[in-house]
Amino acid sequence: MYVGRFVVVAPGIGAYRVSSRSFPDRRVLDRDGTLTVGPTPDAPETENPYVSYNCARAVRTPADEPLAVVGNGSHVDPIAEKLEFGYPARDALATPLLALDFEKDDYDTPRIAGVVGAETATIGVVRRDALLVEAVDEPTIVATYETDSPEPYPLAAAAADAPDAGEAASEVLDADFEHPVCAAGATVDGDGVTLAFDNGDDG
Repeated sequence: MYVGRFVVVAPGIGAYRVSSRSFPDRRVLDRDGTLTVGPTPDAPETENPYVSYNCARAVRTPADEPLAVVGNGSHVDPIAEKLEFGYPARDALATPLLALDFEKDDYDTPRIAGVVGAETATIGVVRRDALLVEAVDEPTIVATYETDSPEPYPLAAAAADAPDAGEAASEVLDADFEHPVCAAGATVDGDGVTLAFDNGDDG
């Protein structure tokens, strides 16, 4: 089944996967602690504005709470900024998703995102017919197609005694959905945020 891009979050852990039929020549790069999706060096040139974006960021709230943001587009940055200003996770997700709305491409692709804290997680999606933001206490997925409303997801990495961001990235990259490209993972605990990525054969 092809579900497109998807986010999975739970308290303490989150992950994001790029699945793509149209632009498979992409990878995740670490740019000074922010994970960015972008084209590989040999990718065909494109003017599509939705191909490159920050997909995972670590933030600190005014109360010094560490949080991670994951998502499938340019909304990741304003979500992170609102968290840094002290917005609750629900509002930090809802405001940029509502403002930017679904992507204006041929498929009306939804924007998806999640905010992960050490003990909390919140997931959101904006699509043509709805804006949904939910606090969750178990691993939950939302995708751009098919699974475009939050629902439970069996993320094994979330059940580990010491959740690992790299394992989360690899697990969602290997998930049984079509056209995997690359993935990012995040873990959050009292010490802070750890980000990792998996580009498959590219390492």
